[in-house]
Amino acid sequence: MVVAPVKENDTKIAIIGAGPAGMISALAAAQKGYRSFLIGPDTNKNDLRTTALMMPAIKILDSLGVWKDLQDKAAALSTMRIVDGTKRLIRSPVVSFHSSEIGEIAFGYNMPNVELNNAINNAVSSSKLIKRLDQSAKSIVNSDDHVTINLDDGSSLVVNVVVAADGRNSKARIAAGIDCRQWNYPQTAVILSFAHEFPHNNISTEFHTEDGPFTQVPLPGNNSSLVWVLNPERANRILGLGKEALGRAIEERMQAMLGKVNVITPAQAWPLSGIVPKSFATKRTILVGEAAHVFPPIGAQGLNLGVRDAINMVKAIDSDGHDVGSDKVMENYNRYRKTDIWVRTGSVHALNRALLSDMLPAQFIRSAGLELLRNFAPLRNIFMREGMYPGNGFRAIAKSFCPSLK
Repeated sequence: MVVAPVKENDTKIAIIGAGPAGMISALAAAQKGYRSFLIGPDTNKNDLRTTALMMPAIKILDSLGVWKDLQDKAAALSTMRIVDGTKRLIRSPVVSFHSSEIGEIAFGYNMPNVELNNAINNAVSSSKLIKRLDQSAKSIVNSDDHVTINLDDGSSLVVNVVVAADGRNSKARIAAGIDCRQWNYPQTAVILSFAHEFPHNNISTEFHTEDGPFTQVPLPGNNSSLVWVLNPERANRILGLGKEALGRAIEERMQAMLGKVNVITPAQAWPLSGIVPKSFATKRTILVGEAAHVFPPIGAQGLNLGVRDAINMVKAIDSDGHDVGSDKVMENYNRYRKTDIWVRTGSVHALNRALLSDMLPAQFIRSAGLELLRNFAPLRNIFMREGMYPGNGFRAIAKSFCPSLK
């Protein structure tokens, strides 16, 4: 990782939450020469989930010195395929998106969370600008010109800005007085990994079902991860199946595309919900990761959005050469992140609702939209670019009408 000259001898930034979003925020700050406290216990070493990161996030991890330890433990996502697995009157065509169509080797890579966390943690441990504190924040007091953090060991820190990376129930967000809109979905995600008979050929397949998406994502070798969204009653039935019966259920839902299935990790259940704060930065507190956005696991948005939060957090604190927690910094971060987070949250919410809707107009619109994407390559390319590089897809539309636009 190339590091800028150290900007301050004192540590003026505290990152609360030592999960991936918090650690990446600390690394991004260090890359720009900022010292930080990283507060929180180690991440869950037994996390059996996986994370799909798109190429922009992969490039950022590479610049932070993380990707070199991950690339052999991740699987490329070269093709994204959508299959209508419903039994509705109006069904959608199969649509495939190939990264080669937009000049990319892959849309991104999928990796076990354990490997991701270990690689990021190793980079954090190697940085001289990050001071790791394993305690939790007991209380946080925001003042006009500083923030006081009281740790559970009785010690205290005084900093100029807090980066809240402490999750959906963020204590730092509450301390800053940031209200949220919260909602629940009538769905539960069943998450596991499985081995399969046939190679996946780096193809991720998302089956649209009446309950929500059933998404297979490649892992190294003949292995894949699965996010199976169901209504809670069906999810409980699936969780109650034995290993062999669960494998058969997955094989059947996948139409035997990958042959015989063998479940290799215990199934975990995650009730789906959404959170959008009314502000993303105020009172010397900047929200990143799930403190800033929570939505269903559709379209590989979660940590990808969190990586963009981290990069824009550093951009914001760098915008004021005198005070890393000033009103100017808060205003800039809100401006940098508001549109991206609102658009991604709204898109995922709308897609999820469209899958659940039994109304014929909604089914028709979804089917017609996918048919258009399948048959109209320029629109498909714009859609793929927008998914990977927010704003670039729509910029391509604008440039087609105004070639001089940069």
